[in-house]
Amino acid sequence: MGKMIVDPEEYFRKLVRGRDELLLTLEREAAAEGIPIVGPLVGQLLGLLVRAAGARQVLELGTAGGYSAIFLARALRQTGGRLLTLEWNPGMADRARTNLEQAGLNEVSEVRIGDALGIIKTLEGPYDLIFIDIDKENYLPALGDCARLLRPGGLLVADNIGFRGADGFNRALFLDQGWLSVSLWSFLPEHSPEHDGLLLALRL
Repeated sequence: MGKMIVDPEEYFRKLVRGRDELLLTLEREAAAEGIPIVGPLVGQLLGLLVRAAGARQVLELGTAGGYSAIFLARALRQTGGRLLTLEWNPGMADRARTNLEQAGLNEVSEVRIGDALGIIKTLEGPYDLIFIDIDKENYLPALGDCARLLRPGGLLVADNIGFRGADGFNRALFLDQGWLSVSLWSFLPEHSPEHDGLLLALRL
């Protein structure tokens, strides 16, 4: 077996692709205001997953200022799809709408204000991909509706599964025969935090 790369964090940090000025501005605002965001690597992964799956209907639970929503909606513009993103904080939802409008993504996105756990009970699927990034203690309560809303073969992506609050959710997916899940502990440059977990689960 060959030798590993020296200083892998610095090495892989240099392999994160560049962003446009809008995304860089949102990253600076997030750092200044302490707003947790997925960062460019996970954002690019979300866009890649949308395009690889040919997703047309995508649901995001937790949008904050719309950083991850921009990556999702840009990919959906390529697939001819649409994003519904949920945010409980009206001020952050307004910022997300403004940022999506500035990105020219109004026609492929909708920001809805309210409690995600309540809203998803009113939704009808099927969705091709759901991205969940709300309070970690709410991941497990949301799981049943995520399963209901996702089509068979649909993809669930969960951020921050390294947080203690996500433990019940992680274990439930691991044990549920209705899902094929992979949990990844990762180094994620410019993510909040940079050492964290991601979960990808296929609805069987």
